[in-house]
Amino acid sequence: MIYDLVVPQFTKMLGNLLAILDEAEKFAEEKKFDVGVLLQSRLAPDQFNLTRQVQVACDTAKLGAARLTDTEKDAPAHADTEQTITEIKSRIESVIAYLDGFSSERFAGAAERRISQPRWNGKSLSGHEFLIQHVIPNFYFHATMVHAILRHNGVNIGKSSYLGVMPFRDPA
Repeated sequence: MIYDLVVPQFTKMLGNLLAILDEAEKFAEEKKFDVGVLLQSRLAPDQFNLTRQVQVACDTAKLGAARLTDTEKDAPAHADTEQTITEIKSRIESVIAYLDGFSSERFAGAAERRISQPRWNGKSLSGHEFLIQHVIPNFYFHATMVHAILRHNGVNIGKSSYLGVMPFRDPA
């Protein structure tokens, strides 16, 4: 179950971020401005800009999976130096590729594993608590902010862009 909440779902949402970043590029081209303006945009003065929102969403996905499987040392390192939309998209693609390397078996025992982070000062959460109360909300918060920043700036995206393709089936 933890695998299903992390790998397929985060991969899908990261793919949706790639698609809305494509829309941002098209929008900037049509309106004849540098797409870098969007990368520096934010909804409030004290909020991360779009680039940082993507970085944190990517870090949450990769480090969430890594910590849940006790493989943090194998997670890809990113220097947080992205300046262009191409670099941001490359980061997303590298996290998708990393997540694709996980099998459901790697998540065995993840719910019970004790997980900590340096900023928690020695405190920990169970893997289940970590996933439900930290990883999932944090990932979706930052993914939503990317969508909201672009939408706020006029990029023609909506709820279906955020949700992506749904696995609908015809009635039986």
